Amino acid sequence: GFWNDFSADGKLEAEPRYVQQGVTRDQSPYRVGSLAAGCSLNPGQEHTFTFAIAWYMPLRNAAWEQARCDGAGNCLSGATLPNYYGAQFTSSWDAAADLFRRLDMLEGQSRAFHDALYGSTLPGVAIEAASANITVLRSTTCFRLGDGTFQGWEGCHDSEGCCFGTCTHVWNYAQTLAFLFPELEQSMRRVEFGLETDDTGYMAFRSNRVVGKPAQQFHPAADGQLGAIVRLYREWKLSGDDGFLRDLWPGAVRALEYAFSYWDKDGDGVLDSQQHNTYDIEFYGPNSLVNSLFLAALKAAAEMAEHLGEGERAARYSQAFQAGSARMDQLLWNGEYYQQQIEDVNAYRFQYGQGCLSDQLMGQFLAHMAGLGYVLTQDHVRSAVRAVFDHNFRQTFRGHVNPQRTYALNDEQGLILCSWPRGGRPLIPFIYSDEVWTGIEYQVASHLIAEDLVEQGLTVVKAVRDRHDGIRRNPWNEVECGHHYARSMSSWGLIVALTGFSYDMAAGTVSFAPRVNAEQFQCFWSTGKAWGIYRQRRSEDGSWEKQLIPLFGSGVRLAASST
Repeated sequence: GFWNDFSADGKLEAEPRYVQQGVTRDQSPYRVGSLAAGCSLNPGQEHTFTFAIAWYMPLRNAAWEQARCDGAGNCLSGATLPNYYGAQFTSSWDAAADLFRRLDMLEGQSRAFHDALYGSTLPGVAIEAASANITVLRSTTCFRLGDGTFQGWEGCHDSEGCCFGTCTHVWNYAQTLAFLFPELEQSMRRVEFGLETDDTGYMAFRSNRVVGKPAQQFHPAADGQLGAIVRLYREWKLSGDDGFLRDLWPGAVRALEYAFSYWDKDGDGVLDSQQHNTYDIEFYGPNSLVNSLFLAALKAAAEMAEHLGEGERAARYSQAFQAGSARMDQLLWNGEYYQQQIEDVNAYRFQYGQGCLSDQLMGQFLAHMAGLGYVLTQDHVRSAVRAVFDHNFRQTFRGHVNPQRTYALNDEQGLILCSWPRGGRPLIPFIYSDEVWTGIEYQVASHLIAEDLVEQGLTVVKAVRDRHDGIRRNPWNEVECGHHYARSMSSWGLIVALTGFSYDMAAGTVSFAPRVNAEQFQCFWSTGKAWGIYRQRRSEDGSWEKQLIPLFGSGVRLAASST
């Protein structure tokens, strides 16, 4: 009936006569239908048809575990929590109606954002990498609870989330949410410090209390916990909100003090005891990944304490930072890069020893993103990140042995997580060491660019985008553990690094130090107060013409230091 009707004249009857009563053949309770809209066009004319697809499932299971829900959003487990949009709308029809009421505004702002971002003079491959991974935020990896709290899985499988709890050591890498939707990023800090950090300073790295369940009982994640302190600093600087900082400062102090007592057993300012981390294992002894994050956390905490009038605490953290930075250089610098100090690399499984770890300077990356400056000797930092590129970037994966998951193969290029250019590969190195993760590739690329190694950084980015070219892999879905993996949002770091973007919303200022096309430069920028376009060009007389153009919001001006 359907095909006979449609094929006769390309239209569907308003009152279809081919619908049979009763259940469908497979006894499914679901119904299917077709919608046909049409108009007559003369040559050269055009017409836009606008359709809205809306849904309304206001409740979710009151746990991270998945529970099947019916079409009305009733979860069969019984216990439920509201979704944020459940309080914004009353039905799917209401949601669609609201869309059409605000469509001009929504489309206008979206196009303004698109034009500002794609109108930039930044390399196209970097814009593509940053923009393509915004899709993570609109995927089922992420959700908001009834009060607006933002949470996310690490990634998502076809029918359920992957790795629960807004994992701190995965979301450590992501930059997109912080710069584009800073209030949502702030809500994660509120959960981490206000809800998931106990009286001892132990922070559960997978949030469980947020859905009304008991706190996670597992090792603390050193990298995630320390990174959260740096990200608290970033959120404060992006928003300029002293109230936000004051609310979470007690939890941040407890989390940092915990590091002194739990991870620094000998009190020398270098963390050396069991350190759970993003590789799902424990590192033992001083290592560059965790200690660079400790240094960044100390430097951030010193500045926050000083701002809050806690001079004595600020001095203590500053002294610990200075001593720890010098001590890390002494213990872990091998003349080319930073490594792990461990007497017998095979005494524990899953170590890296003399290996060149791709995110050995994760703390310095976060420090650059937050505008903290250097946490280690600048020359050593530049040498180390260059060594990562020299030793870990593969021009081909033919002959590369990887017993784990395969994200690059054959003639593709990419950055592996670790190599052992000086020998000493452990009998059982850390899990994933031979894999390629886009989130770490973008993190390293952004750091290379921040150290003025722009060509090397863009080489890494191009390798990722060539692998996700729409033929080999989906351009908008970078997989690690699950689709639309959160770590891939480290790609927004490319925008920050290439533009040399600095921000201080407490002072209401931003500045730029472009690393490409400085003579004729344009870029997108965003903070918690406003977003827009920045332009600069050198005039014939050698002077600079600079324009900061807010497209949305206000209260931001160009700092005198912008060059």
